[in-house]
Amino acid sequence: MSLNAVSKHLMVLEDAGLLAREVVGREHRCALNAAPLAEASEWVEHYRRFWETQLDSLEEFLVHKNEEVKDGGADDDVA
Repeated sequence: MSLNAVSKHLMVLEDAGLLAREVVGREHRCALNAAPLAEASEWVEHYRRFWETQLDSLEEFLVHKNEEVKDGGADDDVA
């Protein structure tokens, strides 16, 4: 990987707030700022739980509909 490519990657991380850079002469000292990662992780976990619940409900609905179709839809004809 070229020095230019590394520099671009570091700049993206810095712009995202994940990297703190200190320039001392010709040296660039970098430190990880992991706080934004924790926030992103919480956001992902929230939506993972949401979609997991939604997809479980969809699965239950589809299984129930599939059972109705296999039974010939007898429940629909009851009046």
